Amino acid sequence: MTVFLIIIVIALFSVTVWQMSKIFDLSRGPNTDSSQVASQKDNKVNGYLMLMFLVFIYVISIYCFWHYSKFYLPEAASEHGSEVDTLMFITLALIMFVLVLTQGLLHWFAFKYRGEKGKKALFFADNDKLEFIWTIIPVIVLAGLIIYGLFTWSDIMNINDEDDPLVIEIYAYQFDWRARYSGEDNTLGKANVRFIQGVNQLGVDESDPYGNDDVIINELHLPVGRPVLFKFRSQDVLHSAFFPHFRAQMNVVPGMITQFGFTPTITSEEMRESEYMVEKVGRINDIRKDKSKELMAAGEVPLDSYEFEYYLLCNKICGQGHYNMQMKIVVESEEDYKAWIKEQQTFGATMAAVADVSSVDVSTNEDDALEEDLDEEGNTETELE
Repeated sequence: MTVFLIIIVIALFSVTVWQMSKIFDLSRGPNTDSSQVASQKDNKVNGYLMLMFLVFIYVISIYCFWHYSKFYLPEAASEHGSEVDTLMFITLALIMFVLVLTQGLLHWFAFKYRGEKGKKALFFADNDKLEFIWTIIPVIVLAGLIIYGLFTWSDIMNINDEDDPLVIEIYAYQFDWRARYSGEDNTLGKANVRFIQGVNQLGVDESDPYGNDDVIINELHLPVGRPVLFKFRSQDVLHSAFFPHFRAQMNVVPGMITQFGFTPTITSEEMRESEYMVEKVGRINDIRKDKSKELMAAGEVPLDSYEFEYYLLCNKICGQGHYNMQMKIVVESEEDYKAWIKEQQTFGATMAAVADVSSVDVSTNEDDALEEDLDEEGNTETELE
């Protein structure tokens, strides 16, 4: 209802403006030029306006690049990330070159060849040479970008098994992530959503021996300098695993396994101590301090100070809780990673513990039932006596 009323108000306002313009036209004197044909003065004014607009475009573009450069991502934290950045900057440079050139020519020609009395326009009905030039140049440039992109993509996607990559499964569901490490055998056990039950949230096949040493956690730890092969599964809808600082992204599709790999090159601590991140964290904490003062004045809890961490995000709007799909990523040394992974409980140990608890509960219930039966028999005998 509110939207309908807003539409009516906008429509009535438009009609009012139109009627006012008609009244303004009627109020003009009899000597006013009401011709719809542009005069030489009109052409001159519009020509200079085109030049002014060209200057505005250039100035606002330069300002945006300078002012919003602080929102750029820092140096890529993966081996292939620099290649992705290079491809992006080359593409951006070509786009900006064409934009500056074409907009400059468009607005300058609009000014230079504005309508003037006695001037006749010269035009070509057909020019094969010009058409060839403005067709072949974009073809060559785009073909070069596509070929360069394909080679870059091929280098990223072709994971060499000889490098002994660490195999990790990233499991997506509404609205969270889970990571499953392949254990000491570096081979993931089979899994299927049909096996999801109780603590087996990822549906790992308990009959597959490769799954016994798998480790399931909700915080991703990666050793720096070692290739990592990610295999992605989705439990429900389409998600997208996005690693912004590692320049990696892969769709997580229900019913199939997708994969992507990269080699981390910068630890979380090193990124935290970089000049870019120190400045950014300081700027964010200054904003949080000012906001905390407002919250405290209103009797609310102040904000905690911000500390940088890598995160895995979902880049698909997968539902109301989409914003919650964040998993912390810790990039650390090989030694720290090995020490951390040893402390984690394996899938086999988890299921064995659950089985032990279940057997204890069953045994306890049976003992309780036996005691109740004995109590009933004893009470019956007492009543008979």
